[in-house]
Amino acid sequence: MLALLGLAALVASPLWCIAVVVKLVSVALPGRRPDRAVHLLRWSAGMAVAAAVGCYLLASGAVAFAEHESRSGADSSPAPACRGEEVPRETRLHLVTHRASYFPPGFDCLLDDRTTYESSGVYDTLNTCVVVFAVGAGVLAASAGFAAARRDRDRDRARPMPDADGDPGKPAGDTSDDERHDDRVSGAAGA
Repeated sequence: MLALLGLAALVASPLWCIAVVVKLVSVALPGRRPDRAVHLLRWSAGMAVAAAVGCYLLASGAVAFAEHESRSGADSSPAPACRGEEVPRETRLHLVTHRASYFPPGFDCLLDDRTTYESSGVYDTLNTCVVVFAVGAGVLAASAGFAAARRDRDRDRARPMPDADGDPGKPAGDTSDDERHDDRVSGAAGA
């Protein structure tokens, strides 16, 4: 199942790249939204989350594929991922089994002396990308929150303060409708 999700992430990654490029171009063009900074920070945080999830799915899919490959076929043991060309022949002779991990994604090869080495894969790179994108998403989300709070605070300062009657349009100290108020109180308005 994770191998299929990893494949879906691999197919979706060019679409993610296109969306990022289109957004960057739209930011550079005139006619932007007045609240573009907050919107852009929130969008960027969402795209960073999507990138972190995509990288995790790619790494987990690679682990699932290597695990499946090590259980299928006549030449499956030791795991083909542990027998890459970059592994010296002496090391391959001492290979006993493998260990798959999904948190963080990794595929380690175990030798007969209980030492391990990482299989041929890109797990370290993808795990680093997951952490970088996740931290970036957190920073961007916090920045969006601070920018939205600052924008709201500035908007509240620009609004006129309401007077005692709750009328924000009437300047303080204006008594132009006091006469009408006196008529309502005394009942003379209906006479």
